[in-house]
Amino acid sequence: MESTSPLPSSVIVGTAGHIDHGKTTLVRALTGVDCDRLDEEKRRGITIVLGFAPLELPGIGTVGLVDVPGHERFVRTMVAGAGGVDVALLVVAADEGVMPQTREHLHVLRLLRVPELVVALTRADLVDAELQELAELDVTELLAGTPYADAPIIATSAIDGRGLDALRAALATAIGRLPGRGASSVFRLPVDRAFSIRGFGTVVTGTTRGGSVALGGTLEVLPGRERVRVRGIQVHGKDAESVGRGQRVALNLQGVEAGTVPVGAWLGTPGAVACSDRLDVVFDLLPRLDRPLVNNARVRLLCGTAEVMATVRLIDPDGGPAPDEAAPGSTAFAQLALAEE
Repeated sequence: MESTSPLPSSVIVGTAGHIDHGKTTLVRALTGVDCDRLDEEKRRGITIVLGFAPLELPGIGTVGLVDVPGHERFVRTMVAGAGGVDVALLVVAADEGVMPQTREHLHVLRLLRVPELVVALTRADLVDAELQELAELDVTELLAGTPYADAPIIATSAIDGRGLDALRAALATAIGRLPGRGASSVFRLPVDRAFSIRGFGTVVTGTTRGGSVALGGTLEVLPGRERVRVRGIQVHGKDAESVGRGQRVALNLQGVEAGTVPVGAWLGTPGAVACSDRLDVVFDLLPRLDRPLVNNARVRLLCGTAEVMATVRLIDPDGGPAPDEAAPGSTAFAQLALAEE
């Protein structure tokens, strides 16, 4: 039986919001870290891959901050980043207000049951008091009727620094409201990068979803169950003896080549995590969908950092014949037949 533990200091804050509303600039102002690390990202001015930075918060300490893409084509990457988020930082530009990806990211946050949300109204230095008030009203209307209706809205500017301390305080308050977590002995880490370093060997990175592992510990790569030994641990670029849930980590692995630990693989406690090509699921279908979900439809499943195609087999929960379809806005029961484990 799992026991409830007090709120740990290992918490993940994740950005969300429309493209070019200043998420990465805000992260840099809060942390001093530029999360646009690819040449293509700097050239195009948008975030393509997940970025990570340590964020110091008053009364909390260091938490992990995940900067995710806002462009519609990179929503899959956003889902991978938001999967382990405890507090969402919804970024809305004061000079533009709510935009299509703002709404889309909010839908994702709701479906992922992210428990807390704080709104940063960026570029406040570019608008007058009237336009700022209109932008705040736009956000208030967006959040009305959602679990985040009472979320604080903090006007900020990465240029003159206004609102940054208030935003840190609001994030700290939101973290303080998080419920205690169940303590688990099962380590789980979805891999989002894997590479080789000369003299060290294979290194993988990810955000831990449960359990802990220490130097010298043994893990297995899922699927496949190849055993590996942890020969090095870094948390936010600093050497560590161990790592627990909710931490951004790099693991130096012994006994495996980087090519056999692809993005989408998981590292887990040996023998503790099951693998399957069948999943029983409950779909919450968004009302804005333009067509129903039909039986035997092909869908793209996102789980952790993995992406795999699946076939939907709709189920009648009362044991009757399988429905032909599920309408937008409804809840549907189904089994997913995956193309691979």
